[in-house]
Amino acid sequence: MRIIALFNLKEGARRSDYESWARGRDLPTVSGLPSVESFQVLRTRNVLFSGDKPPFDYIEILDVSSKAAFVEDFGGDAVAALAREMSAFTDGATFITTEAL
Repeated sequence: MRIIALFNLKEGARRSDYESWARGRDLPTVSGLPSVESFQVLRTRNVLFSGDKPPFDYIEILDVSSKAAFVEDFGGDAVAALAREMSAFTDGATFITTEAL
């Protein structure tokens, strides 16, 4: 299963601080969860063919072995600590589950 997370930095949060935290804490911690097969954090650039600002600053893409396993991992102490730390940068994310056609 693939999970897509969409979010914006909150006012006053510095992009460089968030990206440093994401590289040093978020990526290694989430990638290390047993249910996570792959994890990417992507910075948006523009809306294709228009140059407009995208509606979200960042997109996370997680491929997980199963929803149940991910929910179990997501409830752990390591993820709870990440969520507290991430609240310094964003007011929350929209998580979308997907499946291939």
